Amino acid sequence: MSRPATATPMSAVVKHSLTHAADALGVRNPLPLVGELIEETFRRPSGDRAYARNALAPGAVPYEPSFSESEPDMLRFTIEPLGPDVSPASRRDESTRQARRLIGPLMGRDALRWFDERSEAWRGVGGLGWMSFGAWFGSAFDEDGLYATKVYYELLPQQLDSLPPALARMVRIAISVMPGLVPIFTSIGCARDRGSQRVTFLHRGALPVSTLGPLMNQLGIGHQLPSLMRVIGVALGGRFELPPGGVLIGLRESGGGVEMKLEVLLPMIPDLPTRFLDLLKLGLAERPRQMIALERWLQAFELGAESEPGQFSVLSVRVTPQSPARVSVYVRPIEFELRDSLRPERQVA
Repeated sequence: MSRPATATPMSAVVKHSLTHAADALGVRNPLPLVGELIEETFRRPSGDRAYARNALAPGAVPYEPSFSESEPDMLRFTIEPLGPDVSPASRRDESTRQARRLIGPLMGRDALRWFDERSEAWRGVGGLGWMSFGAWFGSAFDEDGLYATKVYYELLPQQLDSLPPALARMVRIAISVMPGLVPIFTSIGCARDRGSQRVTFLHRGALPVSTLGPLMNQLGIGHQLPSLMRVIGVALGGRFELPPGGVLIGLRESGGGVEMKLEVLLPMIPDLPTRFLDLLKLGLAERPRQMIALERWLQAFELGAESEPGQFSVLSVRVTPQSPARVSVYVRPIEFELRDSLRPERQVA
């Protein structure tokens, strides 16, 4: 990606990235709907070290586009709103405000009512000192405009009773089978045709992927463990044990049962293959439509075969009772601009 001058606000870099990607993917430009939020969030200069202080993409700019095999032709991205100096409560309130601002006019009163009911337990809590980041804001765009918007609310274990009954039951099963799971956030999103809520856990300690079997059996998706292990094994070059602090597990209701989402935090993998991208593509070889969509998406964010593995932040693999493993991948397209700006100080130190 070409770099604007140092004094240029980071918002110009993010807006260029989104505009270029929207043009390349043939989707509606998101800036008319979220441009003001981008301006407010990234008003500091490009390369400002303060951007590294975030929970979404620590050490990088908190702007994370993603490709989903399940939604292959969309422009999806998540940000940590309002910049590094605001309180977590302010970030939570702004994420909620932005979601409501989009859902009501574009998706209707029923969708807004559903979002308000689902989010009440999290958006209604005062500015408590326990919050670390507050919330993140995500959205997805297709050729018709806004397809989905989502808020990721920070979550404490004692808030689990506020979850919908079916989701709370999944969470209780997960914690009983795998006591090393710690709930860290819940994501509440509205798409044009549905709403969904997920709880995401951090797994404490190392995780051999095969040990997910008992939990998946309890949730009715145990038969999908081989496909999940195959995707992980291929993409990570034969690694089947994930390191401490490198695994998130998400659960939500899907149309036909439980959806489990295994997220591998790639910066935590000590020996991530240099050919990670090639291996990821290899896992899609039997699904040519998704392979073509991934290639388009990589080009949209100017990520080619020469891209360093460090630009890929998360490998996500989802399974449901009806669907074997499906892949998502998250990137940090501005990571190396910020990293370059940090190098001189590190050398002086």
